[in-house]
Amino acid sequence: MTKLRVGIIGVSGYGGGEIFRLALSHPDVDLTYVTSSTYVGQPVTAALPGAAGRSELVCEQYNLTDAVSQCDFVFLAGEAGFAMKAAPELVAAGIKVVDLSADFRLKDPAEFQRWYKMTHSSPESIVDAVYGMPEINREAIRTALLVANPGCYPTSAALALLPLLVQNAIDQTSIIVDSMSGVSGAGRSKFTLDYHFSEVNESARAYGVGGAHRHTPEIEQTLSTVTDSPVTITFTPHLVPITRGILTTAYATLTDSSANPLEILRAAYAEEPFVVVLGDGQFPATKHTFGTNNCIVGATVDRRTNRVIVVSAIDNLVKGAAGQAIQNMNIMCGFDETAGLTMTAVWP
Repeated sequence: MTKLRVGIIGVSGYGGGEIFRLALSHPDVDLTYVTSSTYVGQPVTAALPGAAGRSELVCEQYNLTDAVSQCDFVFLAGEAGFAMKAAPELVAAGIKVVDLSADFRLKDPAEFQRWYKMTHSSPESIVDAVYGMPEINREAIRTALLVANPGCYPTSAALALLPLLVQNAIDQTSIIVDSMSGVSGAGRSKFTLDYHFSEVNESARAYGVGGAHRHTPEIEQTLSTVTDSPVTITFTPHLVPITRGILTTAYATLTDSSANPLEILRAAYAEEPFVVVLGDGQFPATKHTFGTNNCIVGATVDRRTNRVIVVSAIDNLVKGAAGQAIQNMNIMCGFDETAGLTMTAVWP
């Protein structure tokens, strides 16, 4: 069987590097093209030393002609603003694309401009792009040519809350989401003082407080797909001194005090290969998902306040980025959805 020829644009970033790591072990993939403006002309192992002995690819400068001639499928793992130019050209040339940036996540170009401080150069592609959360969009992903891979915080928040909204078990005006993320969520190119080891180590801090984080509209847009009216939430992200992982705690008021959130979550995710719902009184930790494409969820009800508390954990670089991107590729190309993604967590 001929393997899918896959390219990674932006292989030297954390997202691109994680796609490379996972794709190396994918049974249906042949990595044929990688680009990095930082490592042009150098072996991919210069950017990703952990791949030593596994690949002889050389990092190239991105070129549309080269990408089209060498690839059947491309992952775009660059900064916001690049994919809106590159993706339409690749799709027009017959290449399927998953974009890991935010360029096609928000369906309103004005909202994109508001949150990302740039004008979208391809608003028509926003209409064509499919939001790549398999748990709610699997059928649309199957026939998509361009998939917008979800953000890490939105993945953890949405998977915690969507089933409860579908069942009208919670008051959609009462939702509060607190999320903690490892430092890798900032990307590899962040060199500001905030991300130096001595600033991050032995410390935790909130940021983007008061609805200022770029993922807020994406979370609200995703949750609103299953409600009759737009959802507005209070979202506060936190930076914690770990490399990988997101732990999200979501709170909402129950509309039916007799509802059992765990039963709702279990029923919703019973057939989902990468969402694990824990037992009563059990809650996940980021370590439980380290290196995996899993989202692990636990829930309880605070009967004193009639509020449900849902805790979810993901690896921000896998289910929150590269793993979900490969899951989307599997669906788009008719592969086993779990191909290349069946690893268990690194432990301890």
